[in-house]
Amino acid sequence: MLKDAVNAVTQTFSPQLRAVLWKSIALALGLVAAAAVALDRLIVWLLGAGTSSAETALGPHAHLPVEILAWLFSIAAGLGILLGGVMLMPAVTSFVASFFCDRIADAVEREYYPADPPGKALPFSRAMIWGGKTALLAIVVYLCATPLLLFAGFGAVIFFLATAWLLGRVYFELAALRFRAPGEARALRKNNAATVYLAGLLIAAFVSIPVVNLATPLFATALMVHTYKRLGQRM
Repeated sequence: MLKDAVNAVTQTFSPQLRAVLWKSIALALGLVAAAAVALDRLIVWLLGAGTSSAETALGPHAHLPVEILAWLFSIAAGLGILLGGVMLMPAVTSFVASFFCDRIADAVEREYYPADPPGKALPFSRAMIWGGKTALLAIVVYLCATPLLLFAGFGAVIFFLATAWLLGRVYFELAALRFRAPGEARALRKNNAATVYLAGLLIAAFVSIPVVNLATPLFATALMVHTYKRLGQRM
């Protein structure tokens, strides 16, 4: 597994995938920026509406306290948007992977498995649907796990383990779908749950590194191609 991870890192930053890496980074940053702007506009509107309602209810003498509270809330909201962008990076990169998964997998297969039959590219529409469903699943998982962050280190561990489960599941099935039907891909994942989860832990560690995590689609896809090849040969 560690050798697979080293090979995946090497492939991620290799010259043949450099164009994919930059496109992946640009798309991920664009999605995060768009979400941040949308949330910022929503929060500004809510603060404006709340300030007006509070001043109407409490009277003109409450203008200064209400403005101070609004200012504090805006700072907290800004920090929340920043933290949210970091926490949702796994969901964003999972969606980005649906655009480039086949190009990444093709490069890995040509480099390390030239004698094996090549995988079959997923139809673009199917890959997009898969990416969208994955992103929504990630958001649901993180919304459930986020309250646990209030419990200091315990919450962070639970969040990390949930991320590993999600990313291991997503990227393994993405690699397996190039060779198997959806039902067979899921069955293979379930039959090798421990190995897939271990690979997911490596991906979760990678995605937790700021800036570097923008390359997660390449690293995770490459790692799971290696993982699938090892597991698939046992069938």
